[in-house]
Amino acid sequence: MEIGLVGLGKMGGNMRTRLRNAGHTVVGFDRNPDVSDVDTLAAMVDALPSPAVVWVMVPAGDPTHATITELKELLSEGDLVIDGGNSKYTDDAAHAEDLATDGIGFVDCGVSGGVWGLQNGYALMCGGADEHIALAQPIFDALKPDEGGFVHAGKAPGAGHFAKMVHNGIEYAMMQSYAEGWELLEKVDIVDNVPDIFDSWRSGTVIRSWLLDLLTEAVQADEHLDQLRGYADDSGEGRWTVEAAIENAVPMHVIAASLFARFTSRQEDSPAMKAIAAMRNQFGGHAVHTPPPPGGEENPG
Repeated sequence: MEIGLVGLGKMGGNMRTRLRNAGHTVVGFDRNPDVSDVDTLAAMVDALPSPAVVWVMVPAGDPTHATITELKELLSEGDLVIDGGNSKYTDDAAHAEDLATDGIGFVDCGVSGGVWGLQNGYALMCGGADEHIALAQPIFDALKPDEGGFVHAGKAPGAGHFAKMVHNGIEYAMMQSYAEGWELLEKVDIVDNVPDIFDSWRSGTVIRSWLLDLLTEAVQADEHLDQLRGYADDSGEGRWTVEAAIENAVPMHVIAASLFARFTSRQEDSPAMKAIAAMRNQFGGHAVHTPPPPGGEENPG
């Protein structure tokens, strides 16, 4: 099968390689000419047979909107656009409706697998009409792992990205749990070998997972994670998951807490904790800590 692929970064570039390894023809376009197969988006579309299938793998938001808008002017009735980025699920209905005015199909596809997807395959969560899924099925089959890893999450636009959003929310919570356990093990004096403890959990325990494998490898390489700063970004999908939980009145204590923990990581000196310290001092006379002088140490009050 022949396919156009827009966006050849870490994920898109590896996806192109995996597809080619499976025998498919990929015409890739990227703003970086060093990795692009063609000079323009129009040249990519011109190189594809009809019906053309184009996979968009660019950052969510304005870059995806702009790419799909440009593709609408280049594609024809019966062609198909797949949004494989981390778009918010509410954007998909608008994209599908806009493309449908010209008879162009749309599939939203949440993709998980990161930089390991080239070797292990990608988990794919797709939303869209049955006929559009069928048109791109050979591509999905090449990208997914050998066993499982693909789901047609729903026919409504956004079903795939909604599934991927919830997946990422769960990922936030799992990572936070492992991180808190690591911090406690590091803190106590009775434990001597934290990396080996994590390694022992990788076989036979109910908490074994790929995330545990990755954390184990990280602490084996840098036992106390001294080379890292305790700062964690969020891609947006954790926020959207909590927003969806609020809209649907679904309790989401753990995922919400893990999202807020990432916000805390960005504060050098938590304003909220200052307020708590002040209140404890006021009602109970509890000690407070004042900021250290320049070049000095913290002063307990």
